[in-house]
Amino acid sequence: MNCQKKTIEIPYTVIARKEMSEELLKLEQKAIEMAQLAYAKYSNFRVGVALQLSNGEVVSASNQENAAYPSGLCAERTALFYAGAKYPDAKILKLVLVAYSPKERVEVISPCGACRQVMLETSVRQNQPYEVYLCGEKNTIVIEDNRLMLPFGFDGSDL
Repeated sequence: MNCQKKTIEIPYTVIARKEMSEELLKLEQKAIEMAQLAYAKYSNFRVGVALQLSNGEVVSASNQENAAYPSGLCAERTALFYAGAKYPDAKILKLVLVAYSPKERVEVISPCGACRQVMLETSVRQNQPYEVYLCGEKNTIVIEDNRLMLPFGFDGSDL
């Protein structure tokens, strides 16, 4: 057997709060506001997201839970689906994500697999990747190409 072990690396940058641009801080604030509006009755895990669109619009959303799990929807998918329906010709430029546990703000939050799949397909649909900002209180992780968050992703090209 001729096996080759390989490694996937995902480049990212960590920026301190004081290094965040005013535009990014505004998007983060919108995501924070949305997290506070989350319907998270069951998990009490509140997530907010803000999308910067190419037409200048900002779309924001929160997670929406449901007693008939898994009928709820994550903040990322809520925002991405709404942006696609309301502004089909606008491209996503930035996705900013924040989260709160029952006790405190989560320092490093990352989208679930289902959200990463929708994020990937959004890039395919708009023929362009976008930046992802995973915002904590102290630092923000910046991923310049959202597609890197789902290695070996299914993009529909084989259908």
